Amino acid sequence: MERQARLILILLFPLLTAVATYLFLRREFYAPLNPSDAAKKLVEIEPSLTFKEICAKLHDAAVIRSCWSFGLMARFRKLDTEVRSGEYELAAAMTPQEILEKLAKGDVFKRLVLVKEGESIWQIGEKVEKSGLVSAQEFNKSVVDKQLLAKAGILAPSFEGYLFPDTYQFSRPIRAEQIIWRMLEQGEREENWSKKFTDQADELELSRHEILTLASIIEKESGNIEEQPVVSSVFHNRLKQGMKLQSDPTVIYGIPNFNGDLTRNDLATPTEYNTYTNVGLPPGPIANPGLSAIRAALFPAQTSFLFFVADGKGGHVFSTTLQEHNDNVRRYQKEPAAAMRAAQAAASLSAATTPTPAPNAAVIANEIFPQ
Repeated sequence: MERQARLILILLFPLLTAVATYLFLRREFYAPLNPSDAAKKLVEIEPSLTFKEICAKLHDAAVIRSCWSFGLMARFRKLDTEVRSGEYELAAAMTPQEILEKLAKGDVFKRLVLVKEGESIWQIGEKVEKSGLVSAQEFNKSVVDKQLLAKAGILAPSFEGYLFPDTYQFSRPIRAEQIIWRMLEQGEREENWSKKFTDQADELELSRHEILTLASIIEKESGNIEEQPVVSSVFHNRLKQGMKLQSDPTVIYGIPNFNGDLTRNDLATPTEYNTYTNVGLPPGPIANPGLSAIRAALFPAQTSFLFFVADGKGGHVFSTTLQEHNDNVRRYQKEPAAAMRAAQAAASLSAATTPTPAPNAAVIANEIFPQ
């Protein structure tokens, strides 16, 4: 019996060893660290890291079981030199192969930045910071960097007007100047600034900087794409006649820390952006215009309009003479404002003079003498 048992053990030992080895290798090279933990973790791989340091970072992030087995698998598959820098969305429920292939493919986590038409460089900086890419302070420093502006060939104090509105995807690690350059290049694409645009600007005897400046004013005055060419015609007509543009958004842009309340004193206070006190275009864009506003600046509607006023419904009413304009201001702004003030005053008076209803006797009796 002892000989039989010993023989069985001798025969089973290689099998048990093979099974144990298989389970060990399967656990080390193929099994996820924690199959039930699908929570996503962001792991940033800097360009300067060695593969050994990358393994250590993955282990510290608790997404791989062992640096030894992960490194061995990567070297065996000749992927240890193929890992790309970037920010990756990983989980402990992923297998080592899945993690390695993701790193080798450069399948990085994308952070979205939505730049809307009419936003300023400072608003873009806030969005960039909110997305977690770089701080607003770093971005704001770069948008006025003289060397970066010179590299871009922009003769202006900032990139205002040159950062094209669009939805962007970025991955960390990244620098503010890379973000700015990407937005700048988007505006240089053929569909956003073609040779036709350059030829038309030459026809109008306006530089690209002046076109972007005018487009930014149009963008801030009206977000209505169909209306923008008409708004543009008003400003073109005024420029031709040597009239002041008298655009409120330009005044606002020139006021540091504007509080949201534009006063008559603001309109009369000279700044380089105040088109109520200065003739012609301001020194540069007041926002980053979209394609429709740029088109409108280049191809204005053919009108004789010199004035416009908001109609209270999201659009504008246009006029040729000052008398017509004053009539429109009275009709669409002064009269509705006066009617609203009267209604508010009446409501306040009614609330002050309405007597308080007498208490219900039955209710009082029931409170004193509960049933």
